[in-house]
Amino acid sequence: MISIQSLHVEFGSQVLLDDINYVINKRDRIALVGKNGAGKSTMLKIIAGLQSPTSGVVARPSDITIGYLPQQMVLTDTLTVRQEAEKAFAHIHELDATIDRLNSELAERTDYDSEAYQDIIDRLALKTEVRTMLQSENMEAEIEKTLMGLGFERTDLERPTGEFSGGWRMRVEIAKLLLQKPDVLLLDEPTNHLDIDSIQWLESFLRNRNGALVLVSHDRAFIDRVTNRTIEISLGRIYDYQVNYSHFVELRKERLEQQKRAYENQQKMIHDTEEFIEKFRYKPTKAVQVQSRIKQLEKIERIEIDEVDTSRLRLKFPPAPRSGDYPVIAEDLRKDYDTLNVFKGVTFTIKRGEKVAFVGKNGAGKSTLVKCIMNEIPYEGELKIGHNVKIGYFAQNQAQLLDETITVFDTIDRVAVGDIRTRINDILGAFMFGGKASEKKVKVLSGGEKSRLAMIKLLLEPVNLLILDEPTNHLDMRTKDILKQAITEFDGTVIVVSHDRDFLDGMVQKVYEFGDHRVREHLCGIWEFLEKKQLDSLQQMESSKTETKDVPTDNAPSAGRLSYEQQKERERRIKQAQKRVKQLEEHIQQLENDIAAIEQQLSQGQTDDPTIYDRHAELQHELEDTLTQWEEASENAELN
Repeated sequence: MISIQSLHVEFGSQVLLDDINYVINKRDRIALVGKNGAGKSTMLKIIAGLQSPTSGVVARPSDITIGYLPQQMVLTDTLTVRQEAEKAFAHIHELDATIDRLNSELAERTDYDSEAYQDIIDRLALKTEVRTMLQSENMEAEIEKTLMGLGFERTDLERPTGEFSGGWRMRVEIAKLLLQKPDVLLLDEPTNHLDIDSIQWLESFLRNRNGALVLVSHDRAFIDRVTNRTIEISLGRIYDYQVNYSHFVELRKERLEQQKRAYENQQKMIHDTEEFIEKFRYKPTKAVQVQSRIKQLEKIERIEIDEVDTSRLRLKFPPAPRSGDYPVIAEDLRKDYDTLNVFKGVTFTIKRGEKVAFVGKNGAGKSTLVKCIMNEIPYEGELKIGHNVKIGYFAQNQAQLLDETITVFDTIDRVAVGDIRTRINDILGAFMFGGKASEKKVKVLSGGEKSRLAMIKLLLEPVNLLILDEPTNHLDMRTKDILKQAITEFDGTVIVVSHDRDFLDGMVQKVYEFGDHRVREHLCGIWEFLEKKQLDSLQQMESSKTETKDVPTDNAPSAGRLSYEQQKERERRIKQAQKRVKQLEEHIQQLENDIAAIEQQLSQGQTDDPTIYDRHAELQHELEDTLTQWEEASENAELN
């Protein structure tokens, strides 16, 4: 399908990729793995045709279509979510326009026996056949299904994309790619902006789609479930395995052990040869042998091994100072932003030493609850932080608190204590600050590098409650393993906000699920939680089927259960009630904005219009009525 031949890429004097050869077949789902900076993203850009190699060839059939999702892209904000997604079908709209034009042309012509007329018929037949193969008559349904699978609500589809965060706008770009149904799909870290539910949906979609896939991701569980082939880039070369990621890890370990033995044997041979040359260099009787050994050394192809092996590095937190038995207790906690409720009735207790996960859709309130615990924002209800609790907090903006005037090494040197000070360079290397990178000033680091440095700094501070908000976004797999091991062995309490299931697996013993303005406690690990959610869904499906079969002939529901029709009607009422609540919330927001604008004018004396006071009173009255309607609608939504 796509053939990569003798690919060579250099940046300045650095060789990134050297003599790379492999083929992407029609049904391959390839995980492209390797250290940060190994060349994975560069490889995707070259396959997509967006970057040229220094030398070599990427052979693509002329009729093949390629879809590419980069890690970062320039996004425009002039259309609604639905309109932006509709761009995926631009080629179909163009095809429809061509078919209409050819039909019009045929209707106008009367030269039925001419070659030109026959040529139009042939082109029309070809275009119609292509259009039939695309099978996108129900584009609106496809758009809604894909966008909602990626976490959007139906009411979001008519909102301008500019109202959404960068992460949500990236989801629109993912949706556009999936809707285009390219022959080859190239995805660079697609899960960075997705929550657990959306990742599961994307997993299912990618497993069931036709066509080839090349995927770069640090989400081990995701690539393990989606891919069937693994290509590792290491030291400019590739190692191609026809297996998924988990099996690859085992085979890679064997390969590295063999590589290491070969390297050690070669180094011994080189040392012995150099020793012989030095010893007999000036003896005439050995001149021929010396020259032979020199030529032998020159011809040797030096074996390279992965230059930084962090697999055995163990990073331990300082012992946690003892805290009270219950570091965090929440009772009837509620958080509203103006009239919009984030969560309510939240009650839970986290015991000393527990490791818990906050999971749920983006925007469901996970980070908001963390900010409440940190006392960064106001809230209603009672939130108690236990005796002698010392919090270590990692947030997305944590990097902004670093001292930018000192070096990476000095940043860590100032917080390291005890024997860990002798291992600072190892720790920095594990977090991709090895060698000269440790001498960089903090102010020249990228956003991702600053986040990693802030994480190291946190790991070395003596705390007994760790709160980590998406800690793995800028870490590769081996570094995540080091962090996971350190957190698992930490003797304090941990709260982790994360969508990385593999990172949470085996670390947390309790899951708090955020959604529908509630927080639900699950006394299990992350995989048991996910399996339980799937089983619940299946049980509901089975329940619906059973009830339909058990309905008596007079259509009366059997005791204690709803008939199929009643259940459908109940679901319809719930959706209507939820839609009504959403509409009222939007109207309330608009009224509050209008009132605030008038009050701004009045406070600054910017108007002489006497009717403005009447308008202000009308808006206030309308706001009160709308708030009453919102309360009733919210109660109806809950009762249903």
